Amino acid sequence: MGNASSTLTQYDIEEVQEHCNNLFSQQEIVSLYQRFCQLDRNAKGFISADEFLSVPEFAMNPLSQRLLKMVDGLNFKEFVAFLSAFSAKASMPQKIELIFKVYDTDRNGKVTFNDILDVLRDLSGTFMSDKQREVLRGYI
Repeated sequence: MGNASSTLTQYDIEEVQEHCNNLFSQQEIVSLYQRFCQLDRNAKGFISADEFLSVPEFAMNPLSQRLLKMVDGLNFKEFVAFLSAFSAKASMPQKIELIFKVYDTDRNGKVTFNDILDVLRDLSGTFMSDKQREVLRGYI
């Protein structure tokens, strides 16, 4: 598993399903594996940041640089686990954990005002100055 030339066995599929709390059906796992293999252009068994950026929707996301820190170098099993937070079947705590990781920019286990400013900077780009962002301090 993880090599583009290999195929998933029933055991592999069940192992991945268990790893992602059965949020994906067997057919969805197979489809995700096909997509993983397309992204893993050199059949290394993991997806690099550059390969993730080849997905236009991902590259256009204003938070893509933050997400890249979370996804760079994922093998197939980790790739599916990451995507499971986006599943309609994912629990609220799973979704919140992903959002927390996106906002905890310095990865210290806390979302501070500076973390929020960093995310706001990514989201607003040049449309908002640092001075305008700093004004928000009184509201948070």
